[in-house]
Amino acid sequence: MTATLRDVAELAGVSTKTVSRVVNHQGEISEATRERVQTAIDQLGYRPNILARSLIHRRSNTLAVVAWGIDYFGPSRVVVGIEQQAHEFGYSLFLNLLDQPDDNSFTQVLDSLIAHQVDGIIWAVPEMGKNRAWLKSTRLSDLPPIIFMTMESLPGIATIAIDNWDGGRQATQHLIDQGRRKIGIITGPMSWWEARERFAGWRDALLQSGMVPFPELVVEGEWNAASGEQGMQTLLAQVPEIDAVFASSDQIALGALGTAYKNGLRVPQDLAIVGFDNIPDSACYWPPLTTVYQQLIEVGRITVQTLHTMIEASRQFKAPDKTTVTLIKPELIVRASSLRA
Repeated sequence: MTATLRDVAELAGVSTKTVSRVVNHQGEISEATRERVQTAIDQLGYRPNILARSLIHRRSNTLAVVAWGIDYFGPSRVVVGIEQQAHEFGYSLFLNLLDQPDDNSFTQVLDSLIAHQVDGIIWAVPEMGKNRAWLKSTRLSDLPPIIFMTMESLPGIATIAIDNWDGGRQATQHLIDQGRRKIGIITGPMSWWEARERFAGWRDALLQSGMVPFPELVVEGEWNAASGEQGMQTLLAQVPEIDAVFASSDQIALGALGTAYKNGLRVPQDLAIVGFDNIPDSACYWPPLTTVYQQLIEVGRITVQTLHTMIEASRQFKAPDKTTVTLIKPELIVRASSLRA
């Protein structure tokens, strides 16, 4: 039989309220009483009934994470940060992985999360195409506190994201500062908000330096090395005199490096390459890759911290700040792949 709070109280010779205070670390309890209760808990193998506790306190201590694409480096690292910070705050995670990023089952997903009485929701599905259109037909005030990641900011919606525009600008400006003048870009899929922002950073850096972002300097790809190989080959065919490439991910950069060597180009003497992500392997590329560091685990942690503040505000019957927009600046990590000899 599963031990109950009453069983512990009877064995320890105290009230159930005292046992509850010991279990929940509440109230002033003498050390002797605390030790007696803990001994009874250990003898009976008592475990708190989390479901019953959530019904009594009307809080589940559970955060929902709606996600897609955690097989990619970026989304997976963000989830790691979410888990770390949630654990520190005493939250459990309810992970809901969508089959497709533009899955139209958001109504069923939200209904399920409400039924599970989650305290807050992190919407970690990358913004792609029109997969945020459902926000226009949903009353967010009817939901638990919710925060969105990796999307363009919208009025009345809490969002947290990396400043991808600034990352693209930093990468391109670095190449300009190294004296490069024919700077191409291999983007991620332009249906992704992140890819469009990184492209905009590249374009604006060129324009601010008096250069023209000619269409032949642009190749759209996927977030993988194969796209980097193909994209680099296309750029060389379109602009044979190209002397630098901003690759919108480190995996794309890896493919671009391979194609450069196959075509007899020396990196960085003939062609400078900058990536984006700072994946652990990027320092081991040859030459080591200059890249943009997103601090993705920290992004996940900040998201939970912000959501926790919103949850606590709602519990105190204060209107949570749903207009929070946090853009986290990335950092350029300079290595040999982009430096003039």
